[in-house]
Amino acid sequence: MQAVDAVIRSSLTSEVALINTISEHIIGGGGKRLRPALVLLSGGMFGKVSSQHHQLAAIVECIHTATLLHDDVVDESHMRRGKSTANHLFGNAASVLVGDFLYSRAFQMMVKLQNMRVMEVLSEATNTIAEGEVLQLMNVHNADVSEVDYIKVIHFKTAKLFEAAARLGAITHADCSFDDEENLARYGMHLGTAFQLVDDVLDLSGDADTIGKNLGDDLNEGKPTLPLLYAMRHGNEANSKLIRDAILHGGLDTLPQVLAAVNESGAKEHVLHLARKESHAACAAIAHFKDNAYKQSMIELADFAVNRSF
Repeated sequence: MQAVDAVIRSSLTSEVALINTISEHIIGGGGKRLRPALVLLSGGMFGKVSSQHHQLAAIVECIHTATLLHDDVVDESHMRRGKSTANHLFGNAASVLVGDFLYSRAFQMMVKLQNMRVMEVLSEATNTIAEGEVLQLMNVHNADVSEVDYIKVIHFKTAKLFEAAARLGAITHADCSFDDEENLARYGMHLGTAFQLVDDVLDLSGDADTIGKNLGDDLNEGKPTLPLLYAMRHGNEANSKLIRDAILHGGLDTLPQVLAAVNESGAKEHVLHLARKESHAACAAIAHFKDNAYKQSMIELADFAVNRSF
């Protein structure tokens, strides 16, 4: 991962000072680095992790970082990873344009690898993520979103890049079959889904200092996350109306009451149960692979995704 960080920093150097400043602000802000780690772990399943894997992992993180810059502008967020967002510090225009720079630099890095399959996987993933962002935007202030439609947003917006990362580590190995690649892609999709479901729970129950963002951010933006939808549909009439109004109007005026209603409904337990099912499905997708340290780390990563507090 140190090698990956070195590649990221060297790749993001620009003659434009503001690009360097904003890129360093968000790249240097930490984060779990789960997506680039997936590239290395899946690659290690079939042999030595190479410098090409470091390049692929850096590309994945650049794409992810670009989505974060754009997300924070769309959501009008002021905090991420426990620090001020780039848009809060430098303005929306600068954040959007540097996000564009990160996307385009990621594709420049892809071209240098001279691997059309890599281009295919990452271009598809990037386009799907954009579709997911638009789907989520369409669902804002919509209290009638179905669970199926909400999971579709997760698959597009979050899990797709996990899937691509897990797939990328494998496709550079000649002895990796198509079935192997598909199984690793399934691992990534299930892992990414579990990860986002837990994020939804933490938004309504985590500690702001621990999770690195303000509690209730999704509710404030009128986003109908799965815990809210479940609590609205399984709570009493008063609580259902409370949550529906909160989604329709956004804001945090009724956050304490909404949190109480979510707790009372068993929504957190329901969503965490779904997340554990996704985690188990991820592990099942790679169960037949030969046991080694990389496989064990992927199993532990699936466990971390559902048992974390940040």
